Amino acid sequence: MKYTEDHEWLDDNDGVITVGITEHAATQLGDVVFVELPEIGQTVTKGEEIVVIESVKAASDIMAPLDGEIVEVNDALAATPGLVNEDAEAAWFFRMTTTTPEEMDGLMDEDGYKEFIGD
Repeated sequence: MKYTEDHEWLDDNDGVITVGITEHAATQLGDVVFVELPEIGQTVTKGEEIVVIESVKAASDIMAPLDGEIVEVNDALAATPGLVNEDAEAAWFFRMTTTTPEEMDGLMDEDGYKEFIGD
């Protein structure tokens, strides 16, 4: 797994990258009450807002961690957004392919992320 400074985790499975938010981010958000997911087939650019999350505390955006295309979304989150609070790693948001796989190399590993959040 790799991690971004925006508190996203990425898991590369033979070129299909699953993306979600970290447990740390889910805790900071509080109870998630709404998730708006991207469209399958949508082309995204790194840094582009692609998911909207609303919690009892605030609204937040998830940015595309890489350039690429959305190939699958977790429809269960639209129906039950609280799954993010139950298990942030199991409650992935979308899967994508990327045109820039080398950018994964610049992301943090688990130890680097724990240091980043002061854990």
